[in-house]
Amino acid sequence: MKLRSPAVLAHRHGGPEVLEFTELEVPEPGPGELRIVQQAIGLNYADVYQRQGAHGPHRTAAFPVVLGAQGAGVVESLGAGVSGFQVGQPVAYVHPGAYAGTRLVPAARCVPLPEGLTLETAAATLLRGMTAEYLLHRLYAVAAGDKVLVHAAAGGMGQILSSWARALGAEVIGTAGSAAKCEAALAAGCHHAIDYRRENFVERVLQITGGEGVAVVYDAVGRDVFLPSLDCLRVRGMAINYGTASGDVEAFDLQRLHAKSLTVCRPTLRSFIATEAELRQSAATFAAAVRSGAVRAEVNRRYPLAEVRRAHEELESRATTGAAILVP
Repeated sequence: MKLRSPAVLAHRHGGPEVLEFTELEVPEPGPGELRIVQQAIGLNYADVYQRQGAHGPHRTAAFPVVLGAQGAGVVESLGAGVSGFQVGQPVAYVHPGAYAGTRLVPAARCVPLPEGLTLETAAATLLRGMTAEYLLHRLYAVAAGDKVLVHAAAGGMGQILSSWARALGAEVIGTAGSAAKCEAALAAGCHHAIDYRRENFVERVLQITGGEGVAVVYDAVGRDVFLPSLDCLRVRGMAINYGTASGDVEAFDLQRLHAKSLTVCRPTLRSFIATEAELRQSAATFAAAVRSGAVRAEVNRRYPLAEVRRAHEELESRATTGAAILVP
């Protein structure tokens, strides 16, 4: 039986005004699919990149498109060949097309709701949590005693990174854009918080580390901070640009890396959860960190799906803290 569901479409790239709240028909699940009635939809800065038409994995090939990539809800029906799930089961997923009340998702991109998470906290934090998992455990394996720099430390992603890195034994330095955000960064786990609007963060990082620099920089800001961040690194340090809230990092002289044998990387989550096994392992590792208290899974803001334009405006303003969801 086909259903009609509220959804948000974009017919072109642009600002929040391109988001259209409408209804879509949702068919029966096909082979290998689940039909999920969503209780919460994750709101991530990656959604802004997709709406704008950013380079790389956020580029849209065909319109109209349903934005978003994570959510959580209850299985309403199963397609042929699906095993390991049942009707009425709470699940979470990472898969494009999340901005809808009811939707189809390949079963291979879903996980049973992990212990320690609710439907709301899974929708709000699972994508960020799995991003933090690969950033902290696989791309650069943070060890006790490491000094790390987290940009945008008061945001939803920054708070997870900061608290988890601290639990791993790192000394965490965070940057944020106001005194209030610095307080939020400290509350989330940073040992030091730098207001980049009032202080030179490079000078402060070198001061805090006694001139040595940090082992790794986690940068979700991009153009405004990436190149100066290279000056914050120790010998053989790594700068990871995993987001571009201020714009893309443009071409730079590779010789900037030579003197201290630095490494730079521009990763994306989908490469680290490409298989069903990787997806489940990453989700399980994050959920275990939540259960242990190393990371808090919280929802800081809720927006009705019909108010998606306001949600994007506030997210894009960089004036918000913590994680947010859309509620169908």
